[in-house]
Amino acid sequence: MDTTLQVTDDGFKFGNSSGSCCKPGKTLDSGSRHFTCFYESTNPSPTETTESSEYHPVLKYINDMLMEEDLEGHSCTLEDSLALQAAERSFLEVLQEGQTPPPSMTSLLQPTSDFTGLPEISEDAVRRDHRLRDEDSLEDGRRSKLPAVSTVDELAEKMEEVLLVDQNNNHGEATPNKPGREKGSSNRSKPQKSDQAVDMRSLLMQCAQAVASFDHKIAAEKLEEIRAHSSSHGDATQRLGYHFAESLEARITGTIKTPISATVSGAGATMVEILTAYKEFVQACPSIIMCYHTSNRTIIELASKATTLHIIDFGIFYGFQWPCLIETLSRRPSGPPMLRVTGIELPQQGFRPSERVEETGRRLKRFCDKFNVPFEYSFIAKNWETITLDELVINSGETTVVNCIFRLHYTPDETVSVSLDSPRDTVLKLFRDINPDLFVLAEINGMYNSPFFLTRFREVLFHCSSLFDMFETTISDENGCRTLVERELVTRDAMSVIACEGPERFARPETYKQWQVRILRAGFRPAKLNKQIMSEVKELIRERYHKDFVIDNDNHWMFQGWKGRVLYALSCWKPAKKQ
Repeated sequence: MDTTLQVTDDGFKFGNSSGSCCKPGKTLDSGSRHFTCFYESTNPSPTETTESSEYHPVLKYINDMLMEEDLEGHSCTLEDSLALQAAERSFLEVLQEGQTPPPSMTSLLQPTSDFTGLPEISEDAVRRDHRLRDEDSLEDGRRSKLPAVSTVDELAEKMEEVLLVDQNNNHGEATPNKPGREKGSSNRSKPQKSDQAVDMRSLLMQCAQAVASFDHKIAAEKLEEIRAHSSSHGDATQRLGYHFAESLEARITGTIKTPISATVSGAGATMVEILTAYKEFVQACPSIIMCYHTSNRTIIELASKATTLHIIDFGIFYGFQWPCLIETLSRRPSGPPMLRVTGIELPQQGFRPSERVEETGRRLKRFCDKFNVPFEYSFIAKNWETITLDELVINSGETTVVNCIFRLHYTPDETVSVSLDSPRDTVLKLFRDINPDLFVLAEINGMYNSPFFLTRFREVLFHCSSLFDMFETTISDENGCRTLVERELVTRDAMSVIACEGPERFARPETYKQWQVRILRAGFRPAKLNKQIMSEVKELIRERYHKDFVIDNDNHWMFQGWKGRVLYALSCWKPAKKQ
């Protein structure tokens, strides 16, 4: 049954999977042309540091989220949505369920009787594990029943223990001319399991080759050797070995069908933990924040004279990208335009599939009210390939932008779909049917989407080696921030790539050249990046981040990487004229 809830005090109207809100505010004229995401605030307080003011809109937005009283019990990861997407099957797939899968897949996903390399798990151990989990669940339930904090002061004091206080955060910050935390610093204790040096990559490759050839005995021996020289809290190489060993074992035993960070202790992090780690990440690593900056600057340039700006954000999540844009729009000399945002997300499990995307709309509206920017919000919580053009309310005369940052690689490709149409190409065709004035895409530059396991493993090993090294150099592990960042940004996807096949392998990145072919085929033409914007971004990274971060551009692509390896790519597109 469809139900609609009217909330008159803030203008929201919600349905089961889509909705909208609108409450214009007063305009504010200002001559400031600073793009406030990376420039100091107009009147900084004496205690405000340069670092905190640079990211002021984003960090202020995150701090406001952390101060919400009902935040503790919420989970904010993508894992539930990705699991739901992997679990959904077409009617044809259900009909084919009774058929016998290929022999190689059967032997891969199910443990074989002659596999004696890994120790067997006894029933007593399973019951003991279930009992521990039940006790943890009971303890979580008790914590959730504690009385809510009654005053803002008490809540702020509680959050002070979790927040990374900008004024006192001196570990791994992106301060001017600061090269970052040097490797081997003493902010953590490294386990010394063996004095003998090992080539972890070589061991992992040998183990993967044994897994690919179904040599279970050799695979078990290599796993034991890898674990002897790895740790979840060691240096970059030890962490890489630990998480990849967990993924390889999951593939051998078939114990994890949909890997959702289940191999990491403390999985299912709360919003407070994720947001705290995100604050640390955006201050230490430029990858996400520079994509936001480049996208926002390009949108501001496009909508310099627009009366209505409509942003259709595929993968809006919590809307971290838009506080900078909103504050900049409020300072436009002619006054801010009407800002329309359509937030699109994957549905969540449970009875409220659109809960997260609804909350994002409320937060963005409060932020717009602070800066007197007229605001209208709509949302859709569906699998992207099932969305039709009729569900998107696009008005004539408005400047329309389609934005998708680091999320399109979670859309299934042609190797998953049983139909002839690729879901990934279907989504790109929808982007073209919208006929936007600008389409901004940022994606992981990954080569680990091969249908062949060994090729895929080799590429994800090289890619993740760079990420673990980058995190070790730039992010401290105090309060577990680095561990949490690695889990949410690396190990979850790596587990999917290594341990899973078929629909359960939800992470399917491609190289920027492969994305370019798809986008051109969908009916777009490349739009050159503004040289001034590129110069700003290069200068920001050179001055405020570690020297091993690299950024470059090639015509209409902006590349970001670490020590010469390209990890991320961003480009802008416009609809091509129909022949």
